[in-house]
Amino acid sequence: MGRIAVYPGAFDPITNGHVDIIERGLEIFDGVIVAIADNAQKKSLFTIDERVEMAKIALQDIPDVVVESFSSLLVDYVEKTNASVILRGLRATSDFEYEFHMAHMNKSLNRNLDTLFMMTGRDFFFISSRTIKEVASLGGDVNGFVPDIVAERLQKKFKIRPSK
Repeated sequence: MGRIAVYPGAFDPITNGHVDIIERGLEIFDGVIVAIADNAQKKSLFTIDERVEMAKIALQDIPDVVVESFSSLLVDYVEKTNASVILRGLRATSDFEYEFHMAHMNKSLNRNLDTLFMMTGRDFFFISSRTIKEVASLGGDVNGFVPDIVAERLQKKFKIRPSK
């Protein structure tokens, strides 16, 4: 692979908004590494292994995508992968403030590392993993907002009968 981007996040769970960023990222980069953060301090609905498995299944038909977990400092992980760019999706101005601070911190830790912000597609700007989990936990239908594997796993997690 040539120019590689790392797309980090919790992906708890991966959504169609994430998939949109990955697919569009591949229009710019030769490959995208989906780096799923294993942060013991953060309470996740799905285990790291479940999140990696769902992402791998959801992205299996998209070439030049690698899914891995990491538990180190992001800049160290990116350096280990020989990537040169961190890819981040933005939904709203509230995302930008947090991402802006993180991009500057990462740049101060590794001057060779850049962050590329990509606006989420208009069909996905209102989707977040948190919202998906909340809707699913209350029995709402999340089909169309998440890959099929995620909808299935959310139904099992919350013991919801599949929609007809």
